[in-house]
Amino acid sequence: MYEELKNSDYEVYLALNKEFTRESENIELIASENFASKNVLMVQGSILTNKYAEGYPSKRYYGGCEYIDQIENLAIERCKKLFGAKFANVQPHSGSSANMAAIRSLINLGDTILGMSLDAGGHLSHGYKLSFSGKDYKSYSYGVDVNSGFIDYEEVYKIAKEVKPKLIICGASAYPRKISFKKFSEIAKSVGAYLMADIAHIAGLCATGYHENPLPYCDIVTSTTHKTLRGPRGGLIMTNDEEIAKKVNKNVFPGIQGGPLMHVIGAKAVMFKEDLEDSYKEYIHQVILNTKAMCDEFIKLGYKLVSGGSDNHLLLIDVKSSVNMSGKEVEKLLEKVNITLNKNTIPGDTLPPLESSGVRIGSPAMTSRGFKEKEFIEVTRLIDKAIKNKDDEIKLKNIKEEVISLVKAFPMFNR
Repeated sequence: MYEELKNSDYEVYLALNKEFTRESENIELIASENFASKNVLMVQGSILTNKYAEGYPSKRYYGGCEYIDQIENLAIERCKKLFGAKFANVQPHSGSSANMAAIRSLINLGDTILGMSLDAGGHLSHGYKLSFSGKDYKSYSYGVDVNSGFIDYEEVYKIAKEVKPKLIICGASAYPRKISFKKFSEIAKSVGAYLMADIAHIAGLCATGYHENPLPYCDIVTSTTHKTLRGPRGGLIMTNDEEIAKKVNKNVFPGIQGGPLMHVIGAKAVMFKEDLEDSYKEYIHQVILNTKAMCDEFIKLGYKLVSGGSDNHLLLIDVKSSVNMSGKEVEKLLEKVNITLNKNTIPGDTLPPLESSGVRIGSPAMTSRGFKEKEFIEVTRLIDKAIKNKDDEIKLKNIKEEVISLVKAFPMFNR
């Protein structure tokens, strides 16, 4: 790949080729990553990169936007159809910028928000002290029951009654169970708060009906487009409220962003079309089956899973309790054998986030390459084998060869 770069920019050419080899020969288990299709990659790297288009379709600051408008309108309409939304803004550059614009559309600076804590599976932009969400707003958090690993909705209600938030945020980046947006809606209404759902991780599951659709229950819904949706890296905002929609448009542009990334929006349009196909629903179903297969196998092998399993695309393992290793140690060990995952905090974690007591494992990326239950069971056994032979370099080398042999049968671009 990238042969045209070879003579003009050898350093970048070399790095790109190495990354292509890494992705091709690795088992990718980071729950927030996926493999975009050739068409998504093609449009993201297209001449749309050249065009400035501040504003919105039919209301641009610059001229020459007639075809740009067509593309953005396609992305908007396809997004609305996929999720059953009345309004969508597809311009946010990321999930965090989507969250910033969404929060600004609902409450004022300094108001109180209630979001999920990081160790329970929440996200930085849900109120963490070092994020804009924790600096610009008075932030409180709810967690999960430490013993069960599930959200305790009664406890969320008690906290909400006490802190009286103007906004409640639900959704997570490391929570392996279904989220009841209906229950969160009841809590929000009981305390007079807005409700925002961040479905960055589970967007694909919500869009295909395997998880509850948050739109009937939430004032605003945000998401990324590069996780279970399998698109370019970016964000989006949806709502069914016309007045909130107007505020969203103003808060995205000119509120926090300038010119939209039209090459990314074009790739989002392609992604939404792919996600409206029947094959995408089959893909999401396989993602869920693959996660469950891993859960069952890890439990058989004696590992402790947070919440005892999973209802979605990811699982969390308490490796500190299971194998007396930190999440960081497991992450670094598995890199040696071409298996990529990430360390992750777990409920009640006693280690700092950069060490952590857990690891997060996701099935979306390798499901995109064609892995089914059989392959994920084999992956689980390879992980266990590497951990049990962590000090044996020869055995680790052999495991790496097994990994490379396994992924060769599942090419990067199979759709």
